[in-house]
Amino acid sequence: MVMKHYLVLVSKAVLAGLFVAIAGVIYLALYPIHKIIGAMLFSFALLLVVAYNLNLYTGKIGYLFNHRPRYLVDILFIIIGNFIGAILIALIVKVAELESFITTAKTLSTAKIETGYLPNFGRAILCGMMMYLAVDGYKRIHIDVLRVIVVIFAVMIFILAGFEHSVANMFYFSVSGALSWRSLLVLMVMLLGNGVGAIILNLLEKIGKLA
Repeated sequence: MVMKHYLVLVSKAVLAGLFVAIAGVIYLALYPIHKIIGAMLFSFALLLVVAYNLNLYTGKIGYLFNHRPRYLVDILFIIIGNFIGAILIALIVKVAELESFITTAKTLSTAKIETGYLPNFGRAILCGMMMYLAVDGYKRIHIDVLRVIVVIFAVMIFILAGFEHSVANMFYFSVSGALSWRSLLVLMVMLLGNGVGAIILNLLEKIGKLA
């Protein structure tokens, strides 16, 4: 049973990483001239994640304190699965020799890695908040059009505002060849920031219900 649990968990995490990475490819294709359109199309990934109930780190970490301690282990496996999905798409992009996309990814990755750890942490917190609002809004809203709008707007806001999404950056760093100990540390800071942002909103929501 345990083996089956983690097999399903990781497979759904890999799919989520794949979808985010594919959305990243779309964004690279449109950046920087059509950045707004790229941000809007990027939301396709999160719509698929919530519609198919896939395991995306930024969509699951906010509910850390809603579950038993074992959930933290689930989160670790989800991160690994997301990373595998992102790397797979990065490899395919390289095989396809989409050089203009790779060049754009290098520009974006260099800027992100050279940004200080604290600014990246802050930007990741804000992204985590937007992702929690997107996922939780999709769950709570029962009008299909509104729940889709919430997801699209949340994604567009975090991208256009320059907030940092850890899973998307797994793809950008991988496809640009920027994976190193320093970039992995940056990713860890972003993972932590995304988690803090989402958990803050979840805990505030819980406190509000006590009033």
